Amino acid sequence: MEILEAIRTRRSIRKYKSDPVDEKTLATVLEAARQAPSWANTQCWRFVVVRNAEIKGKLSDTLSETNPARDAVCNAPIVIVACAEMGRAGYKSGEVTTDKGDWFMFDVALAMQNLVLAAHSLGLGTVYVGLFDAKKAASILSVPQGYCAVAMTPLGYPDETREPRPRKELDEIVHYDKWGA
Repeated sequence: MEILEAIRTRRSIRKYKSDPVDEKTLATVLEAARQAPSWANTQCWRFVVVRNAEIKGKLSDTLSETNPARDAVCNAPIVIVACAEMGRAGYKSGEVTTDKGDWFMFDVALAMQNLVLAAHSLGLGTVYVGLFDAKKAASILSVPQGYCAVAMTPLGYPDETREPRPRKELDEIVHYDKWGA
């Protein structure tokens, strides 16, 4: 699948078949994440691949009861939790160099975008989950001090088809030379 088609046709999937994801396909998806750009090539991201049903159930419990991705985290064949090393992205010589602070959220988002697009191009589904108890998830996964859980996605073969959601027109979001021009 061409990249622009993958961008246009990727959807958030919350229902998965029980079919396993083979190691080669998983490695391809993780390799896509690894190739993402990062602040000064710090590559602050780390990924925890979860197949264990008990751990997936505990991770599902870190989402609110009303989060529509809760069942997907519990039932997908794989859950990938993206973590970040703190104090690396956006730093030089141990000092923050950006007015945005630690840059880890940006870098992890870039890696996750590569991951979800690669997954979609291979016929897999994902849903980007950011609303969860990250400290509890980190504890469940034994994430070491100095790192934090940032986002997660179920990964598996879709058992649903989702229609595209409306997008704003370019003239609503793009300005040329100056805002409002």
